[in-house]
Amino acid sequence: MRLSAKIAAPLAALLVAALALSACGSQGVSVAKDSPYYRGAVLFREHCSGCHTLSVVGAQGSATSIKDRVKTSGPNFNVRPETEEQALYAIRNGGFSGAIMPENVVVGDDAKAIAKFLAKYSGSQAQQAPQTPIKLSTK
Repeated sequence: MRLSAKIAAPLAALLVAALALSACGSQGVSVAKDSPYYRGAVLFREHCSGCHTLSVVGAQGSATSIKDRVKTSGPNFNVRPETEEQALYAIRNGGFSGAIMPENVVVGDDAKAIAKFLAKYSGSQAQQAPQTPIKLSTK
């Protein structure tokens, strides 16, 4: 009996850990499953979250300060807005510098889904500079 109890406790702990890890694939994606952007959100999390930050998918790959920046720290898409065209260009060409991000990290419809998702959700925390209206002289 004692041997069974010694085995049962670690097995139970392993089972709980396995269940927790199996949920990690979709954890953090807060885009509704019926949203047209959901597929792009999941693809972004799978392929881009290691280097980029975007809260809506729970991605935290960007550096938080210059002191903890590493070579693979990509742009923080919470504060950097992207258009669909910009995102597709970066996906196809390895970012804008071509130095770190692999070219064609995703292709075809997957690339388009990520680009549409980024165009919709990136830049949500971008700071807006104060604007001052300027009247032009017509002299």
